Amino acid sequence: MFFELRQYRAWPGKRDDLARYMEDVVIPFQIAKGMVVTGSFAGEQEDDLYVWIRRFEDEAEREALYAAVYESDEWKNTISPRVGELLDRSKIVVHRLTPMGKSVMH
Repeated sequence: MFFELRQYRAWPGKRDDLARYMEDVVIPFQIAKGMVVTGSFAGEQEDDLYVWIRRFEDEAEREALYAAVYESDEWKNTISPRVGELLDRSKIVVHRLTPMGKSVMH
């Protein structure tokens, strides 16, 4: 099992809109496709930061879920264009993390 911690930087003044879109549209859509989202966060001290975490059992599951989400017409035609209006894709940072034995998230 591993986690994917994704850090996004919203365009100036768009972080609240990004967080709302993630919570209302992106996350429910991805969950409906089988993704497991373990958390989502707005930066307390950085007014452009949005972070979320997804869990995968293995690489094969991640690849299958990525295909189900990112190759879908709804993602390509409706969701992704709006995401690009809210965040700077060039600043996305993704960390793959393996939980340690004492982590409550393993």
